[in-house]
Amino acid sequence: MNDLTRFTLRMIALLAIPVAVGVLTYAGIKQLFRVPVNPSSTEKVLVEVRPEKNFRVFSKELAEKGLIKHWRVLDVLARIRGKDTQIKAGEYELSAAMTPIEILHKLVAGDVFLRRVTVKEGTSIREIGKLLESAGLTSANEFDRAIYATPLLYKAGINAESFEGYLYPETYNFSRTDPVDHIIWRMMEQGEKQWPDEFTARADELNLSRHEILILASVIEKESGNASEAAMISSVFHNRLANGMKLQSDPTVIYGLKDFDGNLTKADLQNPHPYNTYVHYGLPPGPICNPGINAIRAALYPAETNFLFFVSDGTGKHVFSSTLKEHNEAVRRYQIPGAAADTNAQPPAAE
Repeated sequence: MNDLTRFTLRMIALLAIPVAVGVLTYAGIKQLFRVPVNPSSTEKVLVEVRPEKNFRVFSKELAEKGLIKHWRVLDVLARIRGKDTQIKAGEYELSAAMTPIEILHKLVAGDVFLRRVTVKEGTSIREIGKLLESAGLTSANEFDRAIYATPLLYKAGINAESFEGYLYPETYNFSRTDPVDHIIWRMMEQGEKQWPDEFTARADELNLSRHEILILASVIEKESGNASEAAMISSVFHNRLANGMKLQSDPTVIYGLKDFDGNLTKADLQNPHPYNTYVHYGLPPGPICNPGINAIRAALYPAETNFLFFVSDGTGKHVFSSTLKEHNEAVRRYQIPGAAADTNAQPPAAE
């Protein structure tokens, strides 16, 4: 081997060293992208990406929380892949068992953590606000302001003072970044889906507007602890309206009381607030809760009966009566055993 050959081989070897180091360094960095801090961790950590937050600052927060080994790992990974400006704002559920690649993918995809809220049939807008606050989605006060917002009601085509009755009972998933208007709109749209053309035609047959049907459905919802009785209870209210009688429904009284303590008094029944159907004839001015589909159907399709009264039998069901005399007997039997009923008075449709 001549001197030239030896020199050439030495030069190749010298040049190969930094290349090899570079390759090994890059391989090591790539490995960092694929290794979680703690593969066996089961702890979930909620972190929030704000629109105004710098990604490097966010990466440092993840490192402080022990979700990545060093903030530069995620920062470099995002920059190498050109994703550092594609991170979606929102709340994310992350874990130390996730690799930096998995974390970055979740942030870029906008796979945000969703908070579940279940609105049950008969829930009022006031109660929905508290549910949303408990879920960390908004404050009850902010929701209360939005629910009465005239521009939003106008946009929805609702001629009422609030969205009461129009927010459909359902289980919803919302992100913390969802504006309160969006939350209301989602619930309202769900209600729209439950109102087919058939319902509009049926409401026209009854000479009632959709708003009036929702009012009646909301009263039925609050009165019917047993869903199977909804159509029967509906028939009582339809019959009372047709006969020019007051609805005399306790839930309507309670709805209009600012500080109801759970004890409905005689003074409450005489309170002249607009929702009191012991004082005022006809339907209350608006829904008293957000009814479910069963109550809405019952309002549209009441059972065919002559009943004008009903009283709880103590089992969650009701006893229905067509005459005041029958009703007084039922009240005496199920509500005030041994007491004589006042046959000169007109007892309410429900206790």
